[in-house]
Amino acid sequence: DVPAWLKSLRLHKYAALFSQMTYEEMMALTECQLEAQNVTKGARHKIVISIQKLKERQNLLKSLEGDILEGGNLRVPLQELHQMILTPIKAYSSQTSSTEEHGRDVDSHRPSSLLGSDGQGSGCKDSAAAGLQQHHLPGCEGESGGAPLPEGDLPGQFTRVMGK
Repeated sequence: DVPAWLKSLRLHKYAALFSQMTYEEMMALTECQLEAQNVTKGARHKIVISIQKLKERQNLLKSLEGDILEGGNLRVPLQELHQMILTPIKAYSSQTSSTEEHGRDVDSHRPSSLLGSDGQGSGCKDSAAAGLQQHHLPGCEGESGGAPLPEGDLPGQFTRVMGK
């Protein structure tokens, strides 16, 4: 969930700022937008860098999968996976992917904030866990000959790496 992720970054005082944002709005944040919300310079920079790292997760997972298939040490990939599961992860749906590919606003028909009424992230760890359970990846246990995953299917990619 987002508040726990912010706390791990020591930026939990900004949780209220993120509570009214959708996942897409959070991922598109800029330093200028944060400055307009009176976020301090150091925190702005840290948030923008952290969001950039969130955007790089799928490529990191592909790299980890390759390292594992080459017979590398599992310690580093497991540490990376542990850190990644603590970050906000949006549940994947194929409708989301096709909508993004056409350049439309994904959540324009039903915006959801990053924090639900119970304080849990709506597009975060709980939803990601549900997304992980929904994926059946053929070839997941074997070599990398499994079907390629669509861009943005972070839960599927995570599951695939775990299956290696």
